[in-house]
Amino acid sequence: MVYPSLRDWLFSVKTFAAAMLALYLGLLFELPRPYWAMATVYIVSNPFVGATRSKALYRALGTALGASAAVLFVPPFVESPYLFSVVVALWTGTLLYLAISDRTARSYVFMLAGYTMPLIALPAVFNPTNVFDLAITRTEEILLGIVCASVVGGAVFPNRLAPSIVERTDGWFRDAVFYATETLSGHIAGASISACRQRLAATVNGLELLLSQLAYDHTRPDILNRTRDLRGRMQLLLPIMSSLADPLVALLGGQRERPAGLEPLLADVVKWFNMPLRPASQGRRPDPEADALRGRIAALQPPSAALATWEGALLSNALWRLAQLIDVWQDCRALRHLITAEDGTWKPRFRHWRLGGTERYFDRGIMLFSTASAVGAIIFACVLWISSGWNDGAGAVTLAAVACCFFAGLDDPAPQVFKFFTATAASVALAGLYLFVVLPHVHDFPMLVILFAGPFILVGTLIPRPQFNLATMLVAVNTATFISIQDAYDADFFVFLNSNLAGLAGLLYAFLWTQATRPFGAEIAARRLMRSSWADVALSASKQPIEDQRNLAARMLDRLMQLIPRLAATDDHRHPSIESFRDLRIAFNALDLRRLRPKLGGEAPAAIDGVLDGIRAHFETCISRRGRQQVPESLMSAIDAALARIVALGLANAAGAANAPDAAGAAGAPNAAGTPNAPSSAATSARQLRDALHALVGLRLSLFPATIASLTPPAPPTEEPAA
Repeated sequence: MVYPSLRDWLFSVKTFAAAMLALYLGLLFELPRPYWAMATVYIVSNPFVGATRSKALYRALGTALGASAAVLFVPPFVESPYLFSVVVALWTGTLLYLAISDRTARSYVFMLAGYTMPLIALPAVFNPTNVFDLAITRTEEILLGIVCASVVGGAVFPNRLAPSIVERTDGWFRDAVFYATETLSGHIAGASISACRQRLAATVNGLELLLSQLAYDHTRPDILNRTRDLRGRMQLLLPIMSSLADPLVALLGGQRERPAGLEPLLADVVKWFNMPLRPASQGRRPDPEADALRGRIAALQPPSAALATWEGALLSNALWRLAQLIDVWQDCRALRHLITAEDGTWKPRFRHWRLGGTERYFDRGIMLFSTASAVGAIIFACVLWISSGWNDGAGAVTLAAVACCFFAGLDDPAPQVFKFFTATAASVALAGLYLFVVLPHVHDFPMLVILFAGPFILVGTLIPRPQFNLATMLVAVNTATFISIQDAYDADFFVFLNSNLAGLAGLLYAFLWTQATRPFGAEIAARRLMRSSWADVALSASKQPIEDQRNLAARMLDRLMQLIPRLAATDDHRHPSIESFRDLRIAFNALDLRRLRPKLGGEAPAAIDGVLDGIRAHFETCISRRGRQQVPESLMSAIDAALARIVALGLANAAGAANAPDAAGAAGAPNAAGTPNAPSSAATSARQLRDALHALVGLRLSLFPATIASLTPPAPPTEEPAA
């Protein structure tokens, strides 16, 4: 068992002090429900100042918006209870959809506005004339708790968010080192490697929310931008490593003779990856090890003539990807130094047309279904409440609405809703113990603080831990709410029992509803993500115009980061994450070919068209048949034919350059005016042909990984004799 750390105890004591301050001020100002101020402190408090401030601001905005909606909708619809139920449900559903469409801290505004409206509006149906006062006092109580949590959290031993992000990235660095070590050793599969991929993706996904809170941590804009740059390169490392794995397996496995110098180079790259991160004071120093590795990569590059063999083509592809990997890793290390030191400038090593996209992927179908499930739950609960005439039924509906909103973004929300139910049941028991056993003997506020201190501080030490966060936060919030402390002791056992049993009934109803309407879990989400990725692969290989290829690449990469954890949560081993990486590489290589095609001459464009058409047709078949299909052999033939055309062009260019040494030597040399000559078209074409060759080799390896050990040379096509 891991006991709470000093940081956990400090957070708990600070939160308890803020909660007692909020409760005291609520009693002093004679607010009707001062316990809401106390509960709000536990809702918005976070171990980090930036997260607390952002959550406090967004909760204030969400509460004000939800309260305003209650004031707007209650008077005109209160006489039509069933219609009013639909209005409440649609409001909550609309705001819930907006909340799950925003993966930043700002989503809290919409979430709070969504379920605050029924929290205020439903109890007000019995006294609609009081809805304005109820909305105002509820807002005041919550704002009081927000202010107390923010002031105490920011003034007493504030804990900044930026160091925590550095700690998380350091964990990512350790996982990346292990993943690189295994990949560069020729290992691409296994339980430990799969688990490492999942941790890498989870860290990248988790940083998105933290970065949205970092701006509230008094972090300078340049450091915030560097942190975003670091996350972007962390996201790129996985697909680059995956694209390097297949050519390495082909070169180092089987009976093929291994290229001279490659294995020592890979071993030294692994050593460089395992070098400890430099202290912040050394972050701006150059990285001579990386420069030396790049020089060795350049020295191992095969000549143009060697690209006519698979060994040469594979080696060229592997070295190209290895250079990209070194550039990205050097950028990650440099950015980590700059973020830690909060000083210095950065010149990126990795530059690519795919960088800079901002688009994210959202499964709108799943989101709409989740929202519709919550809307249906609220409407049906209201119908049960209205038809039964249950006076305390409003409490059941409101807690059901809160539970459905809280976990709507999860693939399988039912287990979390049940945790909500069990935590609330524990809160009811604890609140009953306090209300009917302890509080009758309390006669002043200091004694109340002393009696609250033990349980609340102990529970508070577990809130910072992710595995206990939900349950312990709910226990603290619900216990404070259920005790319902007023300026004078006034407890009725039957009122307490009826109101809290209504809440438990609402949560149990939410659990049963969620299990009935959303029993699918992560499997269906993974399948939908897979089919969506196939659609983008088909788009990448089509002739359809793409408005912004960078945004398309960003969307595909973001979807892959969502898919990897879901694949780990399913029992379907037919679609492991390694195949999803290959799908992404196929799309990226197809996009590269689309960009290169107009610049190539001869018969290469027609051959590339045949490859792209085959890729598009294959993935459209996968989509229509709702499952991964075997890649047709005709596509392999098309790729090999395109490779042969590219090799033929490369050999022709090399021969032309050899026959014109003077022209080749003059390219780039100063002319009479002292300015460099333009490079020859042959030299430019050679770079483009090599890029096309890399894309085609990547497609061959990704689409037909089972044939890696039996590749045959892409010999140039035989020309037909002249008539």
